Formats: sequence, structure tokens, C-alpha cells
Amino acid sequence: MNITAINGIEVSKICLGTMTWGEQNTEAQAHEQIEFAAEHGINFMDTAEMYPVAPRAETQGLTETYIGNWLEKSGQREAWVIATKAMGHNPAFNYLRNGPKLNREQLLTACDDSLRRLKTDYIDLYQMHWPDRPTNMFGQLGYVHRGDPITPIEETLRALETLVSSGKIRAIGISNETPWGLMQYLKLAENAGLPRVLTIQNPYSLVNRTFEVGLAEMAHRENIALLPYSPLGSGVLTGKYRNGARPEGSRLALFNRFPRYESKEGMQAATDYADFAEANGLDPAQMALAWMKTRPFVLSTIIGATTMEQLASNVAAFDLDLPESVIAGIEKIHQGQPSPAP
Repeated sequence: MNITAINGIEVSKICLGTMTWGEQNTEAQAHEQIEFAAEHGINFMDTAEMYPVAPRAETQGLTETYIGNWLEKSGQREAWVIATKAMGHNPAFNYLRNGPKLNREQLLTACDDSLRRLKTDYIDLYQMHWPDRPTNMFGQLGYVHRGDPITPIEETLRALETLVSSGKIRAIGISNETPWGLMQYLKLAENAGLPRVLTIQNPYSLVNRTFEVGLAEMAHRENIALLPYSPLGSGVLTGKYRNGARPEGSRLALFNRFPRYESKEGMQAATDYADFAEANGLDPAQMALAWMKTRPFVLSTIIGATTMEQLASNVAAFDLDLPESVIAGIEKIHQGQPSPAP
């Protein structure tokens, strides 16, 4: 895998995640995070039209708006690689466009809306947030065929071609996709001369290594870069939820949205990783993030934080190089509990 740049711009190994901005973080706090990231060499930021999380009609689009306001006041648009995402079909979001889809009409509208909120005339990386078809995602196991795509992938790609040709987007990516979905995007791009997917944004962490089963080989052989989200497993890999703890203000205390990480198996594995990190003199969260650097298919790891202390610690993790003994210990835990929070 040799992708190191998007739109010709080399991207930092850290991508600033933004999904808490507008829910757990104020606009002033969001701008403080952006400025801290820039001071520490980060030039890549990921957002989405649905953010913040937990998603609500009343706050939809606020995260992009916060980013756009900062870009406008700072005049630093050219210094950043900005990635955002368009929603696929999901009845929970019927408040947006009477139900979002990845068809031509909606993608053209969604892109224009994101451009307006971001206060820019182009998006560096435009990603399809999840498939526009019924399939396994967000921790669902046990595949059962449930029908055909809402929108054919070819229609989605042709709409993206229009956006690329107009200069509104520079590159395309997919998110929460399966090997079949990625292969369809690649096959259609090759056969019809349509834009080629460069990146895939899927969950990947010490407690969720399902990407390695089928998608990692595709990433290597097809030169597709992974942008892993939830590298701390929604915070469980920090160790702060051990023994049933739910610290006030923490994500799992505030929201009932992350059952894949709260399973008995997931929590036990997270505890084992945290205990192992501390036994080796490491901060659990920093160990989990530093491990991401050892993955050859990872382009840039998406990290988010609700406090500046968390952000500073997370950024510092990428200065760590884990010894082989620690990597071997991580693999031993993984073999005993492979991907307990898929």
C-alpha cells in the first residue's frame, strides 16, 4: 500500500476526528482542538454531514459549520486536507432529505450543503458514510440477505464523477464497507472509467480487527488506504471502564449507542489490554494508538477527544515506538480473544 497523499497533499499519520463537536464540545473547544492539532503537525481532518454524534435533527450539520467558521476566520483552508461524508439510506435519518440515499440527486445536494457549511469550494476527500444497501455494518454479525441495493453503486459513482469533474471534490472514499462493496466500486471504476476509490474508513482497533479478515488483503493488493475510526474502541481501550465504571461525562455514560464495545467479551479484552499496557509501563490508550502505526495498510488514524488533555495524550502516542515484546504480548491477547467487539 503506497498511498501517502490525498489530492497530492501528504497527510499526517493522525487525522483529527470531529464527531463530538456540537454535542459534547462547544464551537470554541472545537477551534481550540483544531489549533492544537495544527501546532503539532496534523493537517488532516475528518467530519460528516450527520455529525455531531449522537445524531439529532436539531444539531445535524453543526460539526461542519464549526469547521467552516474556523477555516473562514483563520484563512488556513489550503493548509488542511478536509474529509467529509454523505449518508446512505437509514430510516433513522428521515429528517434529512426525507431519507438520505446515495443517488445522484441526493449526492449533488449533500455535497453542496457540506460545501456551504464548511465554507469552502472543494472537499479533498468525499466519503460514502455507509452502504446504500442492506448489509452487515456497525457490529452486526450473521449475514442474512435482506434485499437489493437502494441505489446501484454505479449511480453513486457516476454522481461522484460529476462532482470530481466540477472540482467540488478531489478524491473519493467509502466507509463501513464490506469486501464485496469495495470490489464493486473498483470493478465499476475500471470498466466504466469512473473515479477510483482511494480510501476506506472502517472501525479498527485492538478489540476489532475484523478488517484483517478480508479487507486488509484488498487494501494491499488494490492500493486502498484504511482510515481507521474508533481506534480506542469508543474509549474502552483507555481502561477507564474497567470493573463496570462509567465515569461522569464519558461516552458510555452519556449514550446508549455502542453495544458492540460494551459486551462482556469486549470489556474483558479491553481490560486485558489495559492491564498489559500498565504492566509494561505504558498508558493503555497510548499503547492502543501506537500499535496502529505498526499496521501497513493504515494511512492515517482518526483520533477524537472531548478534552484537551485527552487530545494531547492521544497525539503524543504517535511518538511512541512499541518494543517487539509489547507487540508480541498484544498478539497473544488477540489470539485468545480475536475481535471481541466487531
